[in-house]
Amino acid sequence: MVERQPWLKGLTHLGLVLGIALTMFPIYIALVASTHDLGTLYSTVPAWFGNQGLQNYALALGQGADAGVGVARMLFNSTVMALGITFGKIAISIVSAFAIVYFRFPFRMMFFWLIFVTLMLPVEVRIVPTFQVVAHLGMLNSYVGLTLPLIASATATFLFRQFFLTVPRELAESARIDGAGPMKFFFTILLPLSRTNLAALFVILFIYGWNQYLWPLLITRDDEMVTVVMGIQRLVNVPDGVVAWNIAMATAILALLPPAVVVIVMQRQFVKGLVEQEK
Repeated sequence: MVERQPWLKGLTHLGLVLGIALTMFPIYIALVASTHDLGTLYSTVPAWFGNQGLQNYALALGQGADAGVGVARMLFNSTVMALGITFGKIAISIVSAFAIVYFRFPFRMMFFWLIFVTLMLPVEVRIVPTFQVVAHLGMLNSYVGLTLPLIASATATFLFRQFFLTVPRELAESARIDGAGPMKFFFTILLPLSRTNLAALFVILFIYGWNQYLWPLLITRDDEMVTVVMGIQRLVNVPDGVVAWNIAMATAILALLPPAVVVIVMQRQFVKGLVEQEK
């Protein structure tokens, strides 16, 4: 049994407070900067909120300053891409894991290890041939081009496979005796049992899709297809002009909100999906 000592508890809470402070300080600075006019930001370092917040956020949402398109459009593009990648990865991975675990066919394990080996091939390694395929199929500047090449996930397939291996075989045998086919067993038994895993993967994959930068940068040519991560880069990369830091910080805060909402809403299921042992 671990002995509970007051000083250890206090030290633990101190570490948590310091960690939260280090994490929140840059967000606080961005939030403060987004409420001041540009002249104030270039003349001093404000420590408290200003009175230009509504104007800055309205400008960011409507016009996006030097980004070429409003942040509202960027947020929509990022949401479509993140949700498309998330649902695509989950759908393909869970079906692949189901086939590998519950069906017997030639070279079954070879296919699984081929999928697993792709973990050693990040997007940057295969991005040139992937771009060529997308360009030849006419999917540049489209939501299909943004999402389709990124929806395969070896990690999610592996995690679902490991979970399915822990499901008692008696459940599958009982379903077969009751006349349930493979897909009925999948939808009525496996999917409900996988809800915490689905929630955990949804959070992880949504943030993965939301933070994509290199792939959208390559395949988008139209300002109307710009994602919010690309928009932030455009705002702070102005070679021949003055960086509108107040609009850039407002855009960064707006870009932070959707992932934060997803994490907060699904926090309980996310934690259970990561730590739950008994299914």
